[in-house]
Amino acid sequence: MGKIKNLFSTVSSRQGSYSLAMTAVVIGIVVFINLIAGRLPSSLKQIDISTNNIYEITDTSRDLLKDLDKGVDFTVLAEKSSADERIRNFIEKYAALSSHINVEWIDPVLHPSALTEYEAESDTIVVSCPDTEKTTTVSFQDIITYDEMSYYTTGSLTESEFDGEGQLTSAVNYVTTDVSKTIYTVSGHGESSLPSSVTDLMEKSSFTTEELNLMMASSIPEDCDLLLFYAPSADISEDELNLLTSYMEDGGNVFFIQGEDLTDMPNFSSLMETYGLQPSQGYIADMQRSYQGNYYYIFPLLSVSGDLAENIESQMVLLANAHGFTEGTPARDTITLTPFMTTSSNSYAVTEDGNTEEGSYILGAAATENDSRFTVISSSSMIDETITSQFTNIENLSLFMNAVTANFDDVENLSIEAKSLQLENNTMQYTGLIGIVAIVGIPVIFLIYGLWRWIKRRKA
Repeated sequence: MGKIKNLFSTVSSRQGSYSLAMTAVVIGIVVFINLIAGRLPSSLKQIDISTNNIYEITDTSRDLLKDLDKGVDFTVLAEKSSADERIRNFIEKYAALSSHINVEWIDPVLHPSALTEYEAESDTIVVSCPDTEKTTTVSFQDIITYDEMSYYTTGSLTESEFDGEGQLTSAVNYVTTDVSKTIYTVSGHGESSLPSSVTDLMEKSSFTTEELNLMMASSIPEDCDLLLFYAPSADISEDELNLLTSYMEDGGNVFFIQGEDLTDMPNFSSLMETYGLQPSQGYIADMQRSYQGNYYYIFPLLSVSGDLAENIESQMVLLANAHGFTEGTPARDTITLTPFMTTSSNSYAVTEDGNTEEGSYILGAAATENDSRFTVISSSSMIDETITSQFTNIENLSLFMNAVTANFDDVENLSIEAKSLQLENNTMQYTGLIGIVAIVGIPVIFLIYGLWRWIKRRKA
């Protein structure tokens, strides 16, 4: 017994005992950490490593869910295990942001009556609010969209966008509020049609769009909350000008997006001059803030605050072939003009015959009077899909939708753009054992190892 005891009293045996003890401690820490991790909700154990962050949820949605004070039910009519993993993960992550959201999966194969009960098809999320008794649906096909043109070039459909956040946030907002606004888009003057990307964003913010031929209207509809002109190529008549003037004096809102046509429009110009905007002649070239030396492709200086500044982070908006304005004197003291897009001071208005006039020009402005708002943007490229789809990092659509919702005190811009699926790696990784140990366990292990080395040196 004495020999055995002496064996464990040597330096090497003591070091071996310390090593064995430290190994046991480390294993115990790993087991303990994973026991805790196993009890965490999956939303906290998932790391978004997807391209373009398709699982990332913006502050817009987070704020909406934080302020949610009504119960909202997500009834998912699909077989959960076979549903697209990205949709499953996103629903779980989204619902975890509010205790007021309840998620239930119903397999329509096992419960075929559910489709009749909810008046919906398979692979659909039924979003409802018991308090308001309002219901809407979000199809899986609205969340993961496909590029139909790819079928004609490759023979197969290619996934295009992931719109989980935009669709669910819009649905939650719709079922929990009674606010709805109607936007009338004007026709009869060669106006362009709104791009589908814009109408989709408007729907997400609960805007209803209707068309109004101002040439055939004797009055502007009472339910018109905003009258929108998009790139007219012809002037309005004097009767229409009087109609618009009366509408705005009664508190109406008008949004004018100028087209590229340089046709003289005296009645439109008269309306702008009333609100303090003097139209310049020609196209605007900015020698300082242009895209790769193309002086007619301008990055305006933004002066935004409040509602106009929501989700504007990069301060990068691109306008092509813009017409400009200079600030004049409004017709009435009650009118306040506020520019929110301007050129640099090193800019020129260039006419087709080559005449130039140097100065700083207004590219976007809003004039207010009492409850009325008149918004002007100097180029149709602000929302043109050839610009917004090509330059995906610019904030044209965000600023445009902010300018639209700024007309209303009770409407938020909830128009969250879809995220691209063109690139690979759209997966959600679970941290599990390795991830939790890497995040928490490894620093602890190094700390204990350092302590052990210090104790060993002291004993030596």
